[in-house]
Amino acid sequence: MASIFSRLFKMGQSEAHAAVDKFEDPIKMTEQGIRDLKGDLQKAVTSLAQVKGIAIKLKRQKDEQVKLAAEYERKAVLLLQKGQSGGLNINEAERLARESLAKKEDAAQEALTLSKQWQQQDSAAEKLQSNIGKLRSTVSSYENDLITLKARAKTAQATKKINQQLANVDSSGTIAMLEKMKARVEDDEVMAEAYGGMLEDSQSDIDDQINRALTSGTDLSLLESGSKEDNKLDDQLAQLKAKIGA
Repeated sequence: MASIFSRLFKMGQSEAHAAVDKFEDPIKMTEQGIRDLKGDLQKAVTSLAQVKGIAIKLKRQKDEQVKLAAEYERKAVLLLQKGQSGGLNINEAERLARESLAKKEDAAQEALTLSKQWQQQDSAAEKLQSNIGKLRSTVSSYENDLITLKARAKTAQATKKINQQLANVDSSGTIAMLEKMKARVEDDEVMAEAYGGMLEDSQSDIDDQINRALTSGTDLSLLESGSKEDNKLDDQLAQLKAKIGA
């Protein structure tokens, strides 16, 4: 049994890491490892049952020998009593009592031997029980860790996939397309503004033409828009025209 637990608890970390590197899916490898541990645990439990069975059998045999020794001692006493009472020849009674005591001694020695063997098996069963408890705790801990690792692995895979997708996006082409669209929109905005200015200029020219047509032949002094300075300049211009006969 020691070899089982030696193999379970003395595995080197370098060997474990090398084993992990050989597998594409460490989760499946871990699951297989836990299944192997459970198999070893079941074997250890079977061995424990066998050891306990041997211990129980030895204890029963020891108890039987103890009882047998006590029975031979009782018979020796009865033989001596019967010889003393005259129910049996005293010499014969003592001979048989001596034989009975010899049987009692053999049974006592056998009981002592069986007791030592039983104690050894019982001690081995206790150690095996302790190791099984450790192994069972280890398996439970590994199973809990595996649940956590599975969740972390799923999260990591999803994050990895998203990051790969983001990393593989044609960012340069997308940016160039956006810049081209931006330039086109700016050009359209500038053209719209230019056409708007042209429309305002056109409307202004029409208004000027209408105003000039309305003011043609009208006394300049009646126009609210005409300033005194403009009237003075007009008078000077009229005088100059008269002087040159225009």
